Amino acid sequence: MIGRQRMAGPIGSAATLVASLLVMAGTWGCAHAQQGGQPGVQEDQSLPPAGYGTLRQEDVSLQLRAPSVQIQIVPLHEGVIRLLATDTYTSLHRLVESRRSEIDDAASRWGAREPRVFMVTFFGLEPEARFTPDELVIASQSRLFRPLTIIPLSPLWNNQQLNQRETARALYVFDDGIRLLDPFTVEYVTVRTTAWEQILRVLERERTSVLARASAERNP
Repeated sequence: MIGRQRMAGPIGSAATLVASLLVMAGTWGCAHAQQGGQPGVQEDQSLPPAGYGTLRQEDVSLQLRAPSVQIQIVPLHEGVIRLLATDTYTSLHRLVESRRSEIDDAASRWGAREPRVFMVTFFGLEPEARFTPDELVIASQSRLFRPLTIIPLSPLWNNQQLNQRETARALYVFDDGIRLLDPFTVEYVTVRTTAWEQILRVLERERTSVLARASAERNP
């Protein structure tokens, strides 16, 4: 699908989380990270080690409910998904890598050095539930971001219509101006969620636990 030009505009400023979140800033590196725990693979030290997380996908998912559809938004940055249980992390990591060329192509075209990738799923709540993919936007740091490109993952995506309990899924590639370490807002038509602020606290606690588990294993 052809990407839409990113747009910026003022929004209400979001409160910054406690200063302890700044410790996490160095852990969300810019490199395409390799999955950890494999002999002969050089681990990216700027990321939490893979294989020690316990969170569920639902723990890091944002939810929006529109009149006819439910929407789930999952950030797929390594700094987030490495805190998930191993099977979930592996699945999401492989998904991103399987579409790496399309992600990198969109990033190159729009000049995004570290694109933000989200998995977005629309769930039909009623028969003939219509959805408009391009209406999902993210507000971060007083700017409004539209997807640079949308990569469909489901055959039903291009129909933009779902029956009750049907789903359509895609990867949304956004500009790297979205600050994942600060609260941001996801908006779709007339609904929005600011739940990322609460999820950041969950991620901070889990990252501390992950580092402790990894340290205990390496230094029994």
